[in-house]
Amino acid sequence: MAKRDYYETLGVAKGADAADIKKAYRQKAKELHPDRNADNPEAEAQFKEANEAYEVLKDAEKKAAYDRFGHAAFEGGMGGGGRRPGGGQGDFASAFSDVFDDLFGDMMGGGRGGARNRATRGNDLRYNLRISLEDAFSGMQKTITVPAAVGCGSCNGTGAEGGSEPQTCPTCNGMGKVRAQQGFFTVERTCPTCNGMGQTIKDPCTTCHGAGRVEKEKSLSVNIPAGVETGTRIRLASEGEAGMRGGPAGDLYIFIEVQDHALFEREQTNLFCRVPVSIASAALGGEIEVPTIDGGRSRVKIPEGSQSGRQMRLRGKGMPALRGNSTGDMFIELAVETPVNLTTRQREILKEFDKLSEENNPNGSKFFKTVKGFWDSMKG
Repeated sequence: MAKRDYYETLGVAKGADAADIKKAYRQKAKELHPDRNADNPEAEAQFKEANEAYEVLKDAEKKAAYDRFGHAAFEGGMGGGGRRPGGGQGDFASAFSDVFDDLFGDMMGGGRGGARNRATRGNDLRYNLRISLEDAFSGMQKTITVPAAVGCGSCNGTGAEGGSEPQTCPTCNGMGKVRAQQGFFTVERTCPTCNGMGQTIKDPCTTCHGAGRVEKEKSLSVNIPAGVETGTRIRLASEGEAGMRGGPAGDLYIFIEVQDHALFEREQTNLFCRVPVSIASAALGGEIEVPTIDGGRSRVKIPEGSQSGRQMRLRGKGMPALRGNSTGDMFIELAVETPVNLTTRQREILKEFDKLSEENNPNGSKFFKTVKGFWDSMKG
């Protein structure tokens, strides 16, 4: 049976460059790997065929010979050293390792071309900060104390004692990972000697024990802008955990929680204040004095005959917007109070008032007329 064209096997056009060939082989390796095609008996043969094609086309000299002579270039000792490309297990491992990092590099923690970056970035930190509604209104400067890992001053973050330099790991030769051959599959693992750092320290720093950082509390000044809400996040760049062995520090995120207030309820930039008023004030009207979030006072006129739940708006007396120059409003909600613990004289006055005000309660009169009509209809 005639051997398939290598370009056709990988699904690329003749003359494709190395990047396109590698990309095509990567896709074929995913599609045809025997572990993913247990129910396809032809998958393994197709997988080896793709590997054979890539073994030739990835090599510039072999590719040039194949482009000129085809499969004959590797038969009878012509340009191929008397060995069939891809014909042995070792050739498969060589070809597949070229795309191994493309397939699994993210999970393994790095690429293969050269030593890994020894310095690793520190973790981001979170700090929960509770503030009052007044502080959220005006903004504030707050000093916080954060427990974190900071760069070791004794070794300047290198992890080595006395200014000595870390050495290349002898096990992985600085790669930070080791490979093992299992059948025709190459398995890659984190180096057990250096834990993936690519370097070892002969004389670890006695202060940080080779980590390059130590646990320590630090004080930071945080600017809380006016208008923050619960859930607002403030980022302090490079104020998180120090990196390993001189790596860059992570970030610190301040999460704001605004406490509930005794007088005001907040809805975005608007504030609501429930104010109790007497029956007489609600009936006769008048003025009341109410507090504002800035610590001031405002006089509000109560219309005659006001009912519970009635709202009045004070424009511009709410919370500032976090972004922009706008300010919300404050809403006063009336709560008409029923008096308790009445004296004998107060009771007499209220009874007399009730008799005289039957016609002045339109809602009550309408309700009871409706009730009477309902009962009459039920009797009918």
